[in-house]
Amino acid sequence: MSKPAIVARGLSKRFGDFTAVHDVALEVARGSIFAFLGANGSGKSTTIRMLIGLLRPSAGSAFVDGVDVIREPRRVRDRIGYLGQRVSLYAGLTLRENVEFYAGLHGLAGAELEARWARVRERFELAAAEGERPEDLPAGIRQRAGLALAMLHQPPILFLDEPTAGVDVASRGLFWERIQEEAESGVTVFVTTHFLEEVDHCDWVCFLESGRLVADAAPEELRRRFSAGYRVHLAPARGAPQPGWAEGVRALLAGAGLAAETASDGLVLRLPALGEPVFAVLRRVQRELGAGQGARVRIEPPAMTDVFRRILAEAAP
Repeated sequence: MSKPAIVARGLSKRFGDFTAVHDVALEVARGSIFAFLGANGSGKSTTIRMLIGLLRPSAGSAFVDGVDVIREPRRVRDRIGYLGQRVSLYAGLTLRENVEFYAGLHGLAGAELEARWARVRERFELAAAEGERPEDLPAGIRQRAGLALAMLHQPPILFLDEPTAGVDVASRGLFWERIQEEAESGVTVFVTTHFLEEVDHCDWVCFLESGRLVADAAPEELRRRFSAGYRVHLAPARGAPQPGWAEGVRALLAGAGLAAETASDGLVLRLPALGEPVFAVLRRVQRELGAGQGARVRIEPPAMTDVFRRILAEAAP
């Protein structure tokens, strides 16, 4: 098993008498998408600034790509791509001129730069914006350009601080497609977001509240621990239920130890979690229902907003 891409132990930051981050411990697996969440003022940005070597911790340790962040912050910055809440593109320069400036910081030039920029430009649909100045571009295109530049030098780790804030739905979709492609290629992505539904794109979730870590698990595990579970709606595929339909469904479910409630248009299962055994039963229900009606199956997951409300309620003193 490979070593984690990011490791923090006892990470803390104090500003005078105020503790912004308190004793945070986390590990980020290589090639994963790691969501780091919390309300404004919870300590997210302070933690990120410590992890990327811009802010020295008051206590604790942090290693990024095996490099000690406290002892060698410059080496850390050579190994990461970073997109902050405000895209750092220089006004007065065209997008292409910004590309050349940032590429120079990483020693990229000539044919190698041309080849890399051509790939990134296509992936983020930036060809038409190449000659424009950042201040003249829509917010979504500026964000895409910022993420493209963060990836240009092909870092093994990306830190993305609310990359989809203020952009349209289409741009958000493109962002997550590209982020998932990066993770599939082995890049580790450490991302913050205010759109809680985006958590489902991620492999792991940490939630910070008042500088303390209050949740640290995979999204499905958080749903299991902090929600009433999934609702699975079963209804006839065609028309109203025929005599014997509900009884046939209940009998199949009972064989798997499941019981359904009666609903206005069929039946409802309430389940703490989903997995292949449940999916196998649902497929069998669809195939073998009586009265020749078949079945429609609709799965309603617990909303992540509700999950995090419960996390915060349980974390409250």
